[in-house]
Amino acid sequence: RSLATTSPAAAAAAQQQLTTPTTMSAASGAKIFKTKCSQCHTVEAGGSHKQGPNLNGLLGRQSGQAEGFSYTDANKNSGIIWSEDTLFDYLLAPKKYIPGTKMVFAGLKKEKDRKDLIAYLKEATA
Repeated sequence: RSLATTSPAAAAAAQQQLTTPTTMSAASGAKIFKTKCSQCHTVEAGGSHKQGPNLNGLLGRQSGQAEGFSYTDANKNSGIIWSEDTLFDYLLAPKKYIPGTKMVFAGLKKEKDRKDLIAYLKEATA
């Protein structure tokens, strides 16, 4: 259907969809975490480490600093402070972002998936 044959309200809504940046969905991010991350990570305060570290308190923390987890030197010495921006880049290709990391996850290629996962992590790890 072309916008010309729809109601003005529908046309405005369609135009809004075309121009609105993708919103972040913590609910979608929770599903991504469950299927792609929870095998190796936990998020709750006091949660255990698995193959990867517990992620509670992640945002604002320097990489390689979760107490009690054995990180690679590459991760400990990277100097990265985790933020939405650093996570967005890291989650695309972790091994390229921190060469030498032992994280085996290949990454999330879709921008929306990364944004949704970050929205979830912001809530779940705070």
